Amino acid sequence: MTTPRSRTHARTGASTHAPEREFARTVRLGARRAAYEAKLYFRQGDTIFFTFLFPVVMLGIFALAFSATGLVGKNPDGTGGITQAALYLPGMVAAGILLSGVQNLAVDIAMERSDGRLKRLGGSPLPVVSYFLGKFGQVLTTSLLQLIVLLLVARVAFGVVLPTTGEKWLTFAWVYLLGIVTSAVLGIALSRIPRSSTSATAVIIPIVLILQFISGVYLQFSMLPTWLQNIAGFFPLKWIAQGMRSVFLPENFAATEPGGAWELPAVATALVLWLVVGVIVSRLTFRWIRKDS
Repeated sequence: MTTPRSRTHARTGASTHAPEREFARTVRLGARRAAYEAKLYFRQGDTIFFTFLFPVVMLGIFALAFSATGLVGKNPDGTGGITQAALYLPGMVAAGILLSGVQNLAVDIAMERSDGRLKRLGGSPLPVVSYFLGKFGQVLTTSLLQLIVLLLVARVAFGVVLPTTGEKWLTFAWVYLLGIVTSAVLGIALSRIPRSSTSATAVIIPIVLILQFISGVYLQFSMLPTWLQNIAGFFPLKWIAQGMRSVFLPENFAATEPGGAWELPAVATALVLWLVVGVIVSRLTFRWIRKDS
C-alpha cells in the first residue's frame, strides 16, 4: 500500500533527478548536433577550401615564394636562423583559429537565420544550449583536424622543427583553447551583422582578411608601423598570433615583439576580455529570427 509519505518521497526524488536528466539530454542532443554540423561542414567545397585548407595553402605559398631569401634571423657569423615556413607557421595557426571560429560561425549562422533554418530550429524541441554545443563541437573538431594537417605539412613538406618541450606544448594548448572559444563566441556575435545570406560572406570575409594583414599573419608584425600595431592590439587575432609565435619561434625572436617579450600574461588577459565581450554581445543579440524580419 502506498502511503502519502511514500508518494511525497517519490515525487521529491523525481524532481531531484529531473534537472540531471534534462542536462544529460541537452548534452546528448548537443553531441548529435555537433556530429551533424561536422558532416555538413565537410560536404561544402567552398568551406573546406576557404576555411579548412586555406591556412595550409597560404603556408605553402609563402614558404615557396620567399624560400630564395634564405634563413630569417641568422647570427652575424651565419649560423642559426629559421626557414620562411617556420616563420609563417605561427601566423597560419592563428589564422586557422580565426577562420574556424569567427568566419565559419558568423557566415554559417547568418545564412541559417536568413533562409529560415534558425526559425525552424526555434520551433523544434532542440534546446538553444544544444544548438550552441553543436556549433562549438563542430568548430573544435574541424579546427583540431586543421591543426593536425597544418603541422604535418609544415614538418613533412617543409622540414619545420616543432617544439620539443612540454612547456611549449602547454602554452600551445591554452592559447589554442582560449583562442578558439573566443573566436567562436565572436563569430556568433558577428552573425547578427549580415542582413541576408547573400551578404554574409561579403560582410564577414573583409573583416577577417583585414585583421590577418594587420595582426602578423601575412606580414611580420614588427614590419608594420607603430600606429597600425596599436590598432591591431585592440583585436584578439594579434594576441593569438603572438601566443603562437612564443610556441613555434626561437626565444631570441621575442626581441622583435613590440614589448621586447612574448608577454603571455597579456595574451591571456586580452583573450579573456574578448571572450567576455563576445559572450555578453551574443547573449544580448542572438535570436532565432531577426526582429526586423
